[in-house]
Amino acid sequence: MRVAVIRRTVLTASAVSLALSVTACGAGAQGDGGDAGKEGKGGSAPGKAAVKALSAAELGERVIAQGDVKGHQVEKPGKDDVFAPGSVSAGKAACEPVAQVLSSLPVGKPVSRVQRLVVHKPAEAEKGMPSTDKLAGMTEKEAGDAALDSLDITKTMTSLWSYDGDGAARALAALRKAGKACAGGFTMTADEEKQQVTKVTEEKLSAGQEAVAWTVGTKQGGSAADTKVVVFRQGATLAGFSSFNIAAISRGEKFGQPAAVIEAQEAKLR
Repeated sequence: MRVAVIRRTVLTASAVSLALSVTACGAGAQGDGGDAGKEGKGGSAPGKAAVKALSAAELGERVIAQGDVKGHQVEKPGKDDVFAPGSVSAGKAACEPVAQVLSSLPVGKPVSRVQRLVVHKPAEAEKGMPSTDKLAGMTEKEAGDAALDSLDITKTMTSLWSYDGDGAARALAALRKAGKACAGGFTMTADEEKQQVTKVTEEKLSAGQEAVAWTVGTKQGGSAADTKVVVFRQGATLAGFSSFNIAAISRGEKFGQPAAVIEAQEAKLR
């Protein structure tokens, strides 16, 4: 499943709801999604010191790795976990930066980039779905709660994008501006399928030298979902995080930013 891919996230929530109904009745891109090399050069602006982007190899040493966050699984994303560059667009040009980072794609043209998929499963989720025998002995509510507990999984796509010159600062400034301009929502297209961004709500976050953080609400086919989106800058590099929790989406509950993941990544970029 792609992290922060609105279409698949919403479909997953819908599938969970359908599965629970059945249980109640019956039971009682970026190419390879890994590391990429040169892509382009960011611009420079007056008043900003010229800096050189980190190489793909250097980003690979600094990106979050298995063992950096207790209780979290870290791995390279698979082909189905990421969008290819150019496959995501916004109905309003001003909202393009939001659509890109929501989909774990960079703003502008970083020189190098790398991504990791981080998965967190609490103890209840680690147990998995209860057996058919156990479900049969539960009430409808108990069966539904147990099924959702097994899906209490938070997936966070963590991305590092490094730019030459003032590219990282420019990209973050563009994100901040887009978040304010598009707070009321917009339409976007991902893999040729349209979906609605219903809100871009600013959140507080202190990370890196500067940061933006939002809860991005989306809707498709009558199902709604929230995604936590965070981007912070450390020197010439941006760290992006797009995170969602399947059970929270299905329950219509709020969930927090992936703080442990953000803190671990920030520490490796200092």
